[in-house]
Amino acid sequence: MHSARTPGAPPGRTLGEALAEGTVLLDGGLSNQLEAQGCDLSDALWSARLLSDAPQQIEAAHAAYARAGAQVLITASYQATFEGFARRGIGRGRAAELMAGSVEAARRAGAVTGRELWVAASVGPYGAMLADGSEYRGRYGLTVRELERFHRPRAETLAEAGPDVMALETVPDIDEAEALLRAVEGLGVPVWLSYSVAGDRTRAGQPLAEAFALAAGIDQVVAVGVNCCEPADADRAVEVAAAATGKPVVVYPNSGEEWDADGRAWTGRGTFEPGRVRDWQRAGARLVGGCCRVGPSGIAALAERLEASGT
Repeated sequence: MHSARTPGAPPGRTLGEALAEGTVLLDGGLSNQLEAQGCDLSDALWSARLLSDAPQQIEAAHAAYARAGAQVLITASYQATFEGFARRGIGRGRAAELMAGSVEAARRAGAVTGRELWVAASVGPYGAMLADGSEYRGRYGLTVRELERFHRPRAETLAEAGPDVMALETVPDIDEAEALLRAVEGLGVPVWLSYSVAGDRTRAGQPLAEAFALAAGIDQVVAVGVNCCEPADADRAVEVAAAATGKPVVVYPNSGEEWDADGRAWTGRGTFEPGRVRDWQRAGARLVGGCCRVGPSGIAALAERLEASGT
């Protein structure tokens, strides 16, 4: 198993301590920034391919968000799995090195700012490995135990790389959330749990209050909320997450454009408005940012709003 060799110093506070004191700013969508840098993400591994082929591009994308004011950088490990790498002929040892490298790249990018900054190791859903859009549907036909067995090895690998927190993100249903929470148990790294939602339900159609409540009594979970969803859906979900768990809420929606999984393209217009952050805060959000198609300019605008409000 890979040994942690993460460069740069960790922050002086845990993320949980910071959230207890105020609002913390996340980064934005990694894929759109990589595309803006000229990277081709058409491969099934998506941004995870660049961990092997162009790691300097990953670090540059993180640096763009750090310069924009992000206090948390989410690693390029969302679609990084042993199974996915194996399809590219990459063995388990090298795959573990690449996953650990995702944490190292974010740490290096954040270290140059001289500011307090946390690294969040992304743990995406099972459907992200399939690369067929099923992470937006869930209900893969697998049991909770089977999903736990899938997630545990890479969760262990990422934990050993020394992140400050793990982001269990874009989770489409309660079964996978339960599996992820089991998979990270005992790893010694705090986590946040973030669902992808549609309206007032998970992508699989379960009530959000029930989905959030799954994490209510778990101390390892420092925040619960939503990501990779419509901004309007995020608005409604923040209040539900706060009421169901009593925990700080994490919220980082998409730009508002819609992903066409068949055409592999974004359609529609953006509705992400930085001014929403005030309503999110009032409803209980403490960890805020953007997801797909929200770039450094959007994060900089959020940073300005937070600075102006003194939070």
